[in-house]
Amino acid sequence: MTDSPWVVNVTAENFDAVVVSGSRERPVVVDFWAEWCGPCRRLAPMLEALAVEMNGAFTLVKINTDENPELAQAFNVSGIPAVYAIRDAKVVNGFTGVIPEDELRAFLADVTGPQAPKEPTSLDVAQELEGRDPKAASAAYRAMLVSEPTDPAARVGLARVLLSAHGNETEARELLTGVEFGDFAPEAERLQTVCALREHPTDPLPPGTDGASCLEKGAVLAARGAYEPALEALLEAAEHDRDLGRGPVRELMLKVFAVIGPQSEPANLYRRKLQALLY
Repeated sequence: MTDSPWVVNVTAENFDAVVVSGSRERPVVVDFWAEWCGPCRRLAPMLEALAVEMNGAFTLVKINTDENPELAQAFNVSGIPAVYAIRDAKVVNGFTGVIPEDELRAFLADVTGPQAPKEPTSLDVAQELEGRDPKAASAAYRAMLVSEPTDPAARVGLARVLLSAHGNETEARELLTGVEFGDFAPEAERLQTVCALREHPTDPLPPGTDGASCLEKGAVLAARGAYEPALEALLEAAEHDRDLGRGPVRELMLKVFAVIGPQSEPANLYRRKLQALLY
């Protein structure tokens, strides 16, 4: 696969972030393919070369159908290669099979063509505020909830803002229960895991000289939000005691992975380290 920021491998774990959310910033072209598919190997170089040539006009997303059958099923893929263009989280065009380069260029030109400017929604405003003014973001989300108390986007967004600082876990938990979250369910589950980790007392920090104390140290650090140091302490606990490693250490690591991203670089690193240690 081409080494480019505009060509991305996607699985179920990062689909929402890269495709659904990403398509609100720039068009996303999804290429469903498989290793054994000859036509896929003919189409892929053209798609990847044009993604590089157009330098950010769209994001090319590669989805292996053998490894991600649930995503192929969601798109009703019946043959590959299958290509779908997505803008603002909606499929706007697509084709199946290999098409000539001039037709492919026309397809991409249509996908990446000018859009009418959109007025920012209340959600857009609140999300933009999160990174620079959490108090204003909180107020924006609360205003959304006044008119629609069950709005899943506002409930998840406000919970995320509340959890950016310690001490607001009770309200965050209330926001994350009792509602059908739909597209926001993965983020709601992640934030619920943050709440669960914070149920553990954060003081004092044990010295970590044996398996049990290293496990406790990992739990304290995870509750504080120091996730990579927590993973290191948990790995040390497993080194001291393999039984702890197969039980409580693994369970707590999985919770941390869910928070930082199951396929994130630290998650993959510590997953491999734990597996190498135990098996």
